[in-house]
Amino acid sequence: MKKKYGAGRYLKEAVYLPKRVLDLEAAVMENRQLNRRLAELTDILAELLVPATERDEEKLAALLARYRAESLAT
Repeated sequence: MKKKYGAGRYLKEAVYLPKRVLDLEAAVMENRQLNRRLAELTDILAELLVPATERDEEKLAALLARYRAESLAT
């Protein structure tokens, strides 16, 4: 048996669209925050992989301090 997709069905579902949009916006924001944290970790890892003689210890310390402060704050 084939289901019919009439206008009534779409009108009933349209009621849930504002909540769905809010949920999607929240998911996008969470994804952006996770991507930012991943980028920060990548920067730290890249700095750690530089040979010790070429490493900028001040930059590494600043990156780690900022990451720790932001990670513990959330």
